[in-house]
Amino acid sequence: MERSVRLWNRFFFVTGMILLGSEAGKQLLLTFSVGKGHYLWWYFPFQLCSIPMYLLPLLPFLKGEKRRCVLAFLSTFTLLGAMAVFLDTSGMHYALSILTVHSYLWHVVLILSGLAAGFCLVRESGRGRVPASRYPSPFTQNARLSWRTFLHAALLYGLLCLAATVLNLTLSRFGIINMFYISPRLPMEQIVFRHIARIWGNGAGILSYVASTFLGSAILYALWRLLFRHLAEHPQDIRSRS
Repeated sequence: MERSVRLWNRFFFVTGMILLGSEAGKQLLLTFSVGKGHYLWWYFPFQLCSIPMYLLPLLPFLKGEKRRCVLAFLSTFTLLGAMAVFLDTSGMHYALSILTVHSYLWHVVLILSGLAAGFCLVRESGRGRVPASRYPSPFTQNARLSWRTFLHAALLYGLLCLAATVLNLTLSRFGIINMFYISPRLPMEQIVFRHIARIWGNGAGILSYVASTFLGSAILYALWRLLFRHLAEHPQDIRSRS
């Protein structure tokens, strides 16, 4: 099991560094090729689908509830956001084809890393409070995947939304910026929610968008809990791979 954790930590770290490196290249292309030397604040890397490149390299250095919080965030909020993008791919297309390819690959990687984070969360939560060397199967009797972990991930998302709002309000004087797509100064553009905004106002569109993200992520977390419960009751299903 410990060897498995080390391998996954290596995967998360390398994936995060690749994302960081590719984002740096993207920003250079956007600035000097598309923007002709002017920075385009619309592409400032602080969207929901940008956050994993900051969190993934940190995972190997996090322990306990902090690690579970990040794993839960990646396997719910990030996974939901990465999948939802494919419902409307218009925002993934750029003037440069290489950036369009990058955008598609980026979100595929986020989906894969989100699934990996979910499986790691399930397996690592199965340890309970018993040292790894003292249990014969991946799940101990006192193991549990608590909703408290999701609440921590939801709090992280809430703080990121707050940070995005601050960026939207303070950096808008430099150019058009819409981090997390919740800027109160720009009309809601996300599918479904833009129609809500047109009927009940932009504030209602933003609030319903954020609330739906919380709800969708909670549903994903409930599915991870179902997987946890199944494996806890049938540890033989994964014992051979531990």
